[in-house]
Amino acid sequence: MKAGVIYRHEQPIVPMAWRADQPWSRLRGLLGRPPLTERGSQALWLVPCGGVHTFGMTYALDIVFLDRTGHIIDWFERLEPWRMRYCTGAYQTVEFAAGSLGWLNPEQGETWQWRST
Repeated sequence: MKAGVIYRHEQPIVPMAWRADQPWSRLRGLLGRPPLTERGSQALWLVPCGGVHTFGMTYALDIVFLDRTGHIIDWFERLEPWRMRYCTGAYQTVEFAAGSLGWLNPEQGETWQWRST
C-alpha cells in the first residue's frame, strides 16, 4: 500500500492515508492489521471499490463512498464486524476508525482527493 494524505478543498484533512489500488492490497485491506487511529487521523483509500465488508474484523469502521471524480456520494457510520456495505455508483471507498466521521463532517457532493506523500 502507498502512503499519502487526503485533501478536501485543497486542505489536508487526513494526515495518514494508505491507498490500496492493487487486487491483493484491496482484498487484504485492514484484515490482520491494528485498528486505525480515532478522529479521522488515519484512513484506508480503496480504489476501485464500490463496497466493503468487515468479515474477520474485530472492530467497526466508518465508510465514505466516492465516485470516479472524488465526489462524496454516501457514507455509513459504525459498520460493525461481519457486515457488508455497498453503494451504487461508488468507485472509491475510504475506511476510518468508527466515530471518525463525526470529526470529519463529510458533505454530500464535496470532493476528496488522495495524494501521495
